[in-house]
Amino acid sequence: MKSAKGTYCLIFIMAFALFLPAAPTAASSEKPDTIRMMLQWTHQAQFAGYYVAVDKGFYRSRGLEVEIVQGGPGLDPMDELEQGSADFASAWLSTALTRREKGLKTINIAQIVNNSNLVMINWKNSEHETPRDLQGRRISIWEGDFRAPYLAWLQSNNVVAATIYPQYYSVNLFLRKGADACSAMYYNEIHMLFQAGVDPDELTVYFLKDYGFGFPEDGIYTTENTYQRRPEMVAVFRDASIEGWRYAAEHQEETLDIVMKYVTAANVPTNRPHMKWMLENILASVMPTARDSWTLGDLNRSDYEKTVRIMREQGMLTGSPVFEEFTGRAVSRVP
Repeated sequence: MKSAKGTYCLIFIMAFALFLPAAPTAASSEKPDTIRMMLQWTHQAQFAGYYVAVDKGFYRSRGLEVEIVQGGPGLDPMDELEQGSADFASAWLSTALTRREKGLKTINIAQIVNNSNLVMINWKNSEHETPRDLQGRRISIWEGDFRAPYLAWLQSNNVVAATIYPQYYSVNLFLRKGADACSAMYYNEIHMLFQAGVDPDELTVYFLKDYGFGFPEDGIYTTENTYQRRPEMVAVFRDASIEGWRYAAEHQEETLDIVMKYVTAANVPTNRPHMKWMLENILASVMPTARDSWTLGDLNRSDYEKTVRIMREQGMLTGSPVFEEFTGRAVSRVP
């Protein structure tokens, strides 16, 4: 028979225990996996799907804590991959192929922008201009990996006597009539010119894809090492990113709100109308229609082979990886 003193002690211990915090379970004690996604440029609607995936919790619900890191002048996402400072990077197919040949074993885990947005624009001189009329003109073209499709396009149109200037981070040289033509992205620089007061009727715009020289653009890349060590994490990141892009396409005004939070926090000199133009036009290259030969998230083999061929013709590649190795076919695919 328990004593009254023992009974009181037992009651006290039980009551005190009710106020103790519960011991963490195995599931709740695990912190989300923190990974870094590096962009190839500053924050803008070009990368809307990733912002949405963070904001709507698509990464976190899969156990990933994702930091979206902006790029910009002097920042190379492929360098970040190589140094281990980023787990994933957004980059053009041409960039990834070039870096792979130089020794960085890049793996394309998702192709986001399948339809090329490369254009050549020039000040209109007549109503019936053709690419051949660029002969003898002053043309500014981006340097590096962006250069190959433009040079190949000019060569295919027998434009061999143009003066080529390096183009940097704006179209100011063209805007000030220092160049007769310049390289541009339809979702970006074209609208910048419109906002600067240029009338569309003043310009001639050539889409390189109409001449067979458009490359697939933004893809998600990781290293072969990361892909082999953590295939499940890679697949989860891929799935959540694609979900973010699908949501962005279906909820564009909400997506613009999310995009503007990023550009405002980073003090990016832009505005909502420009981000709206960019979002609408980038989504047209991300979300396929019934007429398109590609699917969201997958690099099209024929587009890959065409890119390799053009880059080899321009001396930018001496070889190319096997398509199956480059795309990491073991990663689960989103239907």
